Amino acid sequence: MKNLKEKLLGEIEDFKELGDKFLKGEVSVADFKKVSGGMGVYSERSKKEFMIRLRIPSGITNIEQMNWLCDIAEKYELEKFHLTTREAVQYHNLSIDKVFNIMKDGIDNDIYSRGGGGNYPRNVAMSPLSGVDRSEAFDVTPYALAVNNHFLSKITTYKLPRKLKVSFSSSNDDLGHSSVADLGFLAVVKDDKKYFKVYMGGGLGRNPKVGIEYDEFIEPSEVLYHVEAITNLFINEGDYENRNKARIRYIVERLGEEKFVEVYKEYLKSVKDTEELDLEVTLKECAKQGNEINIKHSRLYEQKQKGLYSVYFHPIGGQIYVKELRNLLDNLKGIECLEIRLTMTEGIYFRNLNGEEAKKVLDFTQDLGGETAIEQSVSCIGVPICQVGILESQKTLNNIITYFKEKKYKKDVLPRVHVSGCGNSCAVHEVVGIGFTGKRKKVNDNIEDVFELHINGSFEIGNTRLGKVYGDILASEIPEFLYELSLLIEKKNINFYEFVKNNENELIELVEKYNK
Repeated sequence: MKNLKEKLLGEIEDFKELGDKFLKGEVSVADFKKVSGGMGVYSERSKKEFMIRLRIPSGITNIEQMNWLCDIAEKYELEKFHLTTREAVQYHNLSIDKVFNIMKDGIDNDIYSRGGGGNYPRNVAMSPLSGVDRSEAFDVTPYALAVNNHFLSKITTYKLPRKLKVSFSSSNDDLGHSSVADLGFLAVVKDDKKYFKVYMGGGLGRNPKVGIEYDEFIEPSEVLYHVEAITNLFINEGDYENRNKARIRYIVERLGEEKFVEVYKEYLKSVKDTEELDLEVTLKECAKQGNEINIKHSRLYEQKQKGLYSVYFHPIGGQIYVKELRNLLDNLKGIECLEIRLTMTEGIYFRNLNGEEAKKVLDFTQDLGGETAIEQSVSCIGVPICQVGILESQKTLNNIITYFKEKKYKKDVLPRVHVSGCGNSCAVHEVVGIGFTGKRKKVNDNIEDVFELHINGSFEIGNTRLGKVYGDILASEIPEFLYELSLLIEKKNINFYEFVKNNENELIELVEKYNK
């Protein structure tokens, strides 16, 4: 690790020189991005300020690390930072010098931005409840961490056609989105033995695809062989000429599923013949004594460990305010076995709380973030920050929440809404109950901001599907549309998914009222 740190610090000096040239106009946006993405840094829309993405391995963090994140924000006069849909952290509106300093500070504290973007393996996603989930097959945490460490140890050596996403899920709820990743591992148990079911070639964004299943379960100890096999296949078979086709799913599309699996097995055999990558993992167990409480709360999760709980906290739009987070962390000090996990819904789980501790955390966080599903909706950062964004996704989300508050509507009739500001699907809008993706469209001779509506997607194993596109709705009319949809469903006294299944004609009729 020492050699890696020295190498990364050396890269920063070269990158600083490039950044200075970019600001002077001597380097184009495209040429800067080719390098900056791999450093976890992107120029924002202003081309004068920058974003840095810090890898929080599989979202696993702790009080000390979260306080460090607050320290960095305060040091550079940021009142908030952004929790991403891949369990990482982003700082925005930074000068290039501040970016370099954060990179250095991060390396000194074992927090890295390297590979946070660009053509590199991204943060390994994982079910945030893995290890405490009552319905899980087994805890996938050590395997996800092993892959994170594997990627980081080689991060400066990768020459991929484009990004590579690996995910782990511990149950069929698939909270790590393993079924729509380039390579996904789902924990299963067969005949009292642990295995992983493997998915390949999934992905969201333009031309989204559900992953194909590998034709056999694999031993957990073999995970790194499969990671190397998919990486080598991607390097050798990927498209380096057409960036729009440079993902694993296009190799599957080109070869066909059967041939792809055949080729994959060849790469797997080669890795097994030449490398020693067997995994032996150790599970950390919390021996904490729990105590049960008799309360119901939408953010309270009863763990599989008797008398222990997890509490969910959801900053609106994933925008977490440093002052509030500091106060929360101070109130968590001294809690035995406390674990903190970032989620793929831009939130945080505080885990291993006994009943009294859970109640205190619920009370302390009440109304600091989202309490209803609508308030816990997900949005990418969008315009005016994102350079490739089309619409203001954060503004749209806040308009939705404000509209529902003005109507004093607090019933959880709708699921979370996922808002992507463009087709890149940073808010995973294709595989959720209600998703929107931003675009601009000619409406009555004017170019307007509209969001394409996706309904009834799912990443749940056995029901994994892409949502159906129902039309385009003006950004300004989305809050009213969702409110009317809520009233329509409430009137029938059924849940959202039953409504979509049994009353699609009424859904279509409502959409047509707003469709542009």
